Amino acid sequence: MNEPAQRSIRTYVLRQRRTTAAQARAQRELLPVYGIAYAPQALELDRVFGRAAPKVLEIGFGMGDTTATIAAAHPDIDYLGVEVHPPGVGSLLNRIRALALANVRVIQHDAVEVLTHMIAPASLAGVHIFFPDPWPKKRHHKRRLIQPQFAALLAARMAPGAYLHVATDWEDYAQQILDVLAAQRALRNTASGFAPRPDTRPETKFERRGVALGHRVWDVVFRKQSDCADGPSG
Repeated sequence: MNEPAQRSIRTYVLRQRRTTAAQARAQRELLPVYGIAYAPQALELDRVFGRAAPKVLEIGFGMGDTTATIAAAHPDIDYLGVEVHPPGVGSLLNRIRALALANVRVIQHDAVEVLTHMIAPASLAGVHIFFPDPWPKKRHHKRRLIQPQFAALLAARMAPGAYLHVATDWEDYAQQILDVLAAQRALRNTASGFAPRPDTRPETKFERRGVALGHRVWDVVFRKQSDCADGPSG
């Protein structure tokens, strides 16, 4: 199958959040240790992590608290986090060092380009996309990350049986995500619609505050069909 064509529309903006001195220092000192520089060629993930283990990609890890918590709870799984915002990258790097996490690596780059060029077909055991930018204004919906072409690319990079877990607190985006993923023949829903929050996704402070205010969070969990051979050859 041919490589899914990718949109040129940018799905994020670099917000002017202040980077603390500790976060900036982590980028200088720790990114060379735990980071992977973007390059348009497929990574050998076992070589990157120094072992053969399931590989999970997290797209847009924010400040990295959830990533670090999950990685600490599952030392037998390797996690590759992709984020563009410098404060979040610095924050996760500091968490990696503080918790001595040997199973986390970071790429500071656009996730679409990373997925297109750096992740080999059928190489991922899982994908996490937690609270992607909802782009709430209707005229900006085209900037939302979860679109048919991107879903096809995700499916191509997932190994048979791999899971895709998306969470959002915007109801209309949740429905869009459900519809887009359901249309991918390579993926099947693990629930009849939205899934209950898996215990493997920690509840964040932001989420708890929202729930206390009456907001909802929708989880969507799909798996790659084990009998689907839709992956591109390169």
